Amino acid sequence: MKISHIAALAAVVFAVSACTSTPKVNVRQPGDRNMSCDEIQSEFDGLDNVQNEAEDNQGVNTANVAAVLLFWPAAVGNYMDADRAMDLVEQRRAVLMDLYEDKSCEG
Repeated sequence: MKISHIAALAAVVFAVSACTSTPKVNVRQPGDRNMSCDEIQSEFDGLDNVQNEAEDNQGVNTANVAAVLLFWPAAVGNYMDADRAMDLVEQRRAVLMDLYEDKSCEG
């Protein structure tokens, strides 16, 4: 009896760990207007990293395969979470591009 409880607990822990979470960015941040051209460019680089992570979380990976096998709604949640993160990245990128152009940055 105890073995079945331990196995069930292990399955739950594994299923919960199968969910991924892509970092989310704030579209507008305090101090955006005070950033230099180099700081804006650095933000663009950071957004590229978040975008890449989100794309990875939407694809075939260990977490998504485990989610499909154990609890398919978790796989859908992973996909939607990554999709939302990518939407926020694009919105943030647009805000930064406006700042970049307003400051007449060259790149």
